[in-house]
Amino acid sequence: MRLLVVIMATLVIAGNGLAQATPAGAPAKAVGEIKSMSGRNLSLATDDGKTIAVTLGDEVRAVRIAPGATDLKNATPITAQDLQVGDRVLVRGKASEDAKSMTASTVVVMKQSDVVAKQQQEREDWQKRGIAGLVTAVDPTAGTLTISVTGFTGTKSVIVQTNKQTAVRRYAANSIKFDDAKPSKVSEIHSGDQLRARGSKNAEGTEFAAEEIVTGRFRNIAGTVTVINLADSSLTVMDLLTKQPVTVKIETDSQLRKLPQMMAQRIAMRLKGQTPEGASQQGGPPSTSSGAMPPAGEGPGGAGAGNGRGGGDLQQVLSRLPAMTIGDFQKGDAVILVSTEGGASGVTAITMVGGVEPILTASPGSQAMVLSPWSLGGGQADSQ
Repeated sequence: MRLLVVIMATLVIAGNGLAQATPAGAPAKAVGEIKSMSGRNLSLATDDGKTIAVTLGDEVRAVRIAPGATDLKNATPITAQDLQVGDRVLVRGKASEDAKSMTASTVVVMKQSDVVAKQQQEREDWQKRGIAGLVTAVDPTAGTLTISVTGFTGTKSVIVQTNKQTAVRRYAANSIKFDDAKPSKVSEIHSGDQLRARGSKNAEGTEFAAEEIVTGRFRNIAGTVTVINLADSSLTVMDLLTKQPVTVKIETDSQLRKLPQMMAQRIAMRLKGQTPEGASQQGGPPSTSSGAMPPAGEGPGGAGAGNGRGGGDLQQVLSRLPAMTIGDFQKGDAVILVSTEGGASGVTAITMVGGVEPILTASPGSQAMVLSPWSLGGGQADSQ
């Protein structure tokens, strides 16, 4: 998923900010976000970390483009009055003598509302046509990967097929942001990596034709909260596998959830090989009731979306639960989380789930429920 593909990046990203050597009155350009406006004057925070004062000339030409556009063929003319704080813009004009301001002759605008709508559309498409799992085998020659997918009915293997058009990217080290993912290739994917793909599956759900893939090396931790530090948004978890304390940093992009008790109990029963009361004969998840697991395929991005089949994708169900904050957790809570690999100072949580006591009891000493690290760019307040 590419949440923000802009014409600025495609055509003129090399022109971020004002070049230090630009003489007064010489052509200049800047790319960034509008931070404030007053009449025909605006403050632009450029992508290279500078702040530039921009004056819109009387003859300024302003056009609006859609997120993902790669040229100006479908650009729509707008007026200077249509610009708003938060809009992404490419500004062309003449630089001042100190290169800290410019008079604009052309402004290419990507409206903040268009970006938000595009992000939501792509989130929903990843939910509906996405799959996530743990890589178990890689065949670079054939362009295939085998992943282990965990659902409410158990774990199964899925073959992910790539082709020359498949976009492959990899998470940056110690980053939990999707937008930090870098271009990669199948040969750089290894067993043990987490993988998420968008595309289409066959009727049996055993093969997946990938249009886009993102991978990364992450850490899964199951344990008990021993310390909560609200001052620096961190907590300490006693890892059940290593028997060592782990400091977990919670960022604004971290996704925090809590399982309803009934849902956790039903997952625990599955782990024990038991069938929860009310489960379908086909092995699908039980029908929903108050606090129970939503049926596969129900709601945006449901597990059965697009194929009419059940199966219960764990990450998709988690994404529909209410968002939590670190203040909703207490000392002694059992949690399962996926994080960056981290280092001596600890890890950063990508997804953390509480209310998992029945699950850890059902399968002690093992990673019974492996979470996907994909928050699709949403933070705690994003129910996705």
